Amino acid sequence: MPPPAARPSLAPLFDPRAIAIYGASSDPSKIGGRPLDFLKKSGFDGPLYPINPKASQIQGLPAYPTMAAVPDAVDLAIVAVPAPAVLAALEDCAAHGVRGAVVLSAGFAEVGGPGVAWQEEMSALARRTGMRVVGPNCMGLINVRRRLLGTFTPSAAGFGLVPGRISVVSQSGAFGGYCLSLIRQRGLGLNLWITTGNQCDVDVADCIEHFALDAETQVIAGYLEAAADKERLFHALALARERGKRVVIMKVGRSEAGAHATASHTASLAGSDQVYEGVFRQFGVLRARSIDEFFDTAYAAASPAPLPQGRRLGVLTVSGGVGALMADVAADVGLDMPPMPEDAQRRLKALLPFCGPRNPVDMTAQLVNDLTLFERNFEVMLQEGRYDVIVAFLSSVGLVTELGRGILEQLQTVLQRFPDRTVIASMLASTEVRQMFEQAGVMLFDEPTRAVRAAGALVHYGQQLQKRALADMPPPLPAGALPPPVQVVNEVEAKTVLASAGIPVVQERVAMSEDDAVRAAADIGYPVVLKIASPDIAHKSEIGGVIVGVRNAAQVRAAFRTLRERAHTYAPAARIDGVVVAQMAPPGVETILGVAHDPVFGAVLMFGVGGVFVEAFQDVAFRVAPFGVAEARAMIEEVRGKVLLAGVRGQPPADMEALASAIAALSVYAAQHADAIESIDINPLLVLPRGQGVLALDALIVPRSAA
Repeated sequence: MPPPAARPSLAPLFDPRAIAIYGASSDPSKIGGRPLDFLKKSGFDGPLYPINPKASQIQGLPAYPTMAAVPDAVDLAIVAVPAPAVLAALEDCAAHGVRGAVVLSAGFAEVGGPGVAWQEEMSALARRTGMRVVGPNCMGLINVRRRLLGTFTPSAAGFGLVPGRISVVSQSGAFGGYCLSLIRQRGLGLNLWITTGNQCDVDVADCIEHFALDAETQVIAGYLEAAADKERLFHALALARERGKRVVIMKVGRSEAGAHATASHTASLAGSDQVYEGVFRQFGVLRARSIDEFFDTAYAAASPAPLPQGRRLGVLTVSGGVGALMADVAADVGLDMPPMPEDAQRRLKALLPFCGPRNPVDMTAQLVNDLTLFERNFEVMLQEGRYDVIVAFLSSVGLVTELGRGILEQLQTVLQRFPDRTVIASMLASTEVRQMFEQAGVMLFDEPTRAVRAAGALVHYGQQLQKRALADMPPPLPAGALPPPVQVVNEVEAKTVLASAGIPVVQERVAMSEDDAVRAAADIGYPVVLKIASPDIAHKSEIGGVIVGVRNAAQVRAAFRTLRERAHTYAPAARIDGVVVAQMAPPGVETILGVAHDPVFGAVLMFGVGGVFVEAFQDVAFRVAPFGVAEARAMIEEVRGKVLLAGVRGQPPADMEALASAIAALSVYAAQHADAIESIDINPLLVLPRGQGVLALDALIVPRSAA
């Protein structure tokens, strides 16, 4: 996919030399007064210019009637005037060289009426002048290092922000303000913060791209309601992955009610949530399902601790019960908890005869009587257990400063020997002890299961770092690939197209008479399957339109007549192209492979293991086309039904490599013809035993023109 056209940088927004406040007020409690009050009190290091024709002085600063009267160059304008006056203010800014504007004012596309046209004019102005415009209907932005508080949210009052490596973008202003309060409350290190509102110009993708290029940002945390520009979002996420940024996104709209709420909230349309899920997996984004997970992930990802190189988790605990709870959560997030080696278990037993040495390793409450147990247990686990990450649950030890200090000193001693390992502590702790741990670069969580989930997040980012080093280019489209049909065709014609695109298909022919059917069966070889050939009957089995296990000419003739009668009875208006005679497929695992046209992302691929898993449990994985074989393998790994492909109850393992190749090949064809295809259904795609390939047994192609 070619990169989208370059747009002017967001640097004037986040790093301005001077700021003008349009609609500035002398009352710090008003929207036009708060940003100026915050900027003055926070100590922003550049000049501030209130713009208000009704005053000569505002909050102790000279006021100016328009931008033309300002004596110096201004990079950023914060606009807080009534909606009908916003466009004139932006024109004034653009005419005098302002390169960025934050429109706090509401009353645009989110409320309808004339606001829709005003917002469209704002978008046109931004495109025409190159001035980057945030909003309207947003809460502004912050650059902590510059002490720039370009916002009116009460969450910014008093500053109280610590410079750090996390940058936040929120499509929702209210959620962005809430995030800011939690960031202050938790003492997280913040770099940049922005809310995009109605996104007349600057959108979430623009901000992710800016954060990806920002040297001070390590973690990109985003709240997303709906994407507006597929290419720009993909470019931003790919850039973040390329630059090694750790991205966590909370995407709302999973439920029908949630999707409706986001659409009405910011005049956006939410796409299919399953497709968003696939996009996030495709670009290594960790999707948070709760606010706690959102912030816990950001906190852990911003830690200076090394990322785990594998999925092996060790749990060290003072409570067997809590250790079991942590093990359950580890299984939920896909972490492995292999037991300690037998020799190591004996060594741990020698240290403390009544400990639990397996994994979780239970030190019991004896730790309080002998703190050296912590260092010795930890060293054995790292040296002999070779765990990639260890979570240590220490109950309330951190509420006693001396105990907390002693634990930290022992932990630092061990980590000097194992600097490549990741360690997370979980305990109740005083503010002093928490600060000691975090200043030493050790993550600390109050609640142990949240610590385990954070470990899972770090393992995810570690795997993405390894995956980034592996090229996964989409395969080439076969030279003889046929174009998709312009109208719905029968399954034989559909499979002919798919075969040309690199999808193996079953041997078959369309017979127009009983004699044709008998000749086709003889050529193919018995036993055979007979099916109604019709572009109008998508689900033939539902009307008895498939007869399997036909073993001789007499059965072929009888089956041919039966199928024609059933088609006439159950689908009298359907076009009948004849009867398909196909080889009887060998045993294998039925899967489903499909293409759908998503209004936001275009051609998307769906994969699932056939039968009850797909229909009853919606056990499917999605990706946006095109992609390579490695991404196809990741899709297969995501579905729960993959166990059937591994071989169960004595069945041989399925040909996973051939399946992945077929998925990648279809993704390339779907992307090449995204404008012409509404959907493709290959159901079933039979996966044969390892080394024998795959076969498309049935297929349907619906062109966009026929949708």
